Amino acid sequence: MPLARTLLPGFLAVLPLLPLPPAGAVPRLDLARYPSPAAGERRWVIQLPGVLPPTRDPALSPSPSDWRVELIVGREVEVDCNRHRFGGRLRPESLPGWGFTIYRVSDVGPMASTRMACPPGEPKRRAFVPMGGKPFVVPYNASLPIVIYAPRDLEVRWRLWKAEKQQRPAQPL
Repeated sequence: MPLARTLLPGFLAVLPLLPLPPAGAVPRLDLARYPSPAAGERRWVIQLPGVLPPTRDPALSPSPSDWRVELIVGREVEVDCNRHRFGGRLRPESLPGWGFTIYRVSDVGPMASTRMACPPGEPKRRAFVPMGGKPFVVPYNASLPIVIYAPRDLEVRWRLWKAEKQQRPAQPL
């Protein structure tokens, strides 16, 4: 018993220093319930961060319920000085049996541009050309991934929108 009293405190002091087997990471992203992309499609997944660093702007709301995610579908192409765009639809669909929302891009049209004369010698450049139309904004929810199905030649990007804390009154007329 006296030996245990003398060895136990030393053992407990060294225990945190002993190497432990690596802990298995728990994946946050489980896509088993989401369908595989169809032929000619690609599945894009956005896993939003659960906790974001606080904003330095005191006017912006720190609450995720006030945040939105803009989905931007487009393609990287070689462009000149003209404005380029193409049409298409991004629409939500309910995942049968689960109730989750997925987003699908359809009715993608050809690339169009203005027809201005570019300055002589201006080189063409690669640029991301977003699909035209209204911005497509979805609620911020870090618990579920945002899953988008789009034709293979398209790319999906996103950006975060944060609302201001202050609400302003409208003027009745």
